[in-house]
Amino acid sequence: MVVFPTLEQEGALWSEGYQFIAGLDEVGRGAWAGPVVTAAVIFPKDVKIPQGLKDSKQLTPQKRIEFAKLIKEIAVDFAIGLTEIEQINRLGIGKATQLAFRSALNNLKTKPDFHVIDAFYIEELNRKFQRPIKNGDELCATIAAASVIAKVFRDGLMIKLHQKYPQYGFDVHKGYGTKKHQEAIRKYGFCEIHRKSFDLDYLLS
Repeated sequence: MVVFPTLEQEGALWSEGYQFIAGLDEVGRGAWAGPVVTAAVIFPKDVKIPQGLKDSKQLTPQKRIEFAKLIKEIAVDFAIGLTEIEQINRLGIGKATQLAFRSALNNLKTKPDFHVIDAFYIEELNRKFQRPIKNGDELCATIAAASVIAKVFRDGLMIKLHQKYPQYGFDVHKGYGTKKHQEAIRKYGFCEIHRKSFDLDYLLS
């Protein structure tokens, strides 16, 4: 059965008096190459969820692009956060993801008074004003919207990086550990955008 995200979480928070509720999600945390990208989205109270909106992983690339455009049109505000490969290698993926979340929030023009996040607490943010939701990108409309924005942005970056490193197929697998990606690494070795903080040699064995 297909589950569509709702505004249940946001509605309860709006009724409590919160006005600007930011939904946040990350993309690329488990990839072997490329940046981690996060997005934050704030919907207005009278928002009508675009019909068919789902977690970005459940949408086709074309549908994601279409929904990203709609989300940007109806959102009060949205922003992207990004952690580059050098920071991932230096900090590790956990701290790098946290950095990307904070970057997205800092890039918002509208300051949220509450935050709903897919699975994570955001460090250095008062836990009183945030709620991690398991499978939030499937259940919560604002988080689903953030997942779409982040995914479209990161996919675009990986397609551009494919032009620089065409032998790896980043335009297809977007840096994740697919069989094609594994075969390319075995043949060509690692490139500048592979995550040295991961034990990729172990993953390939």
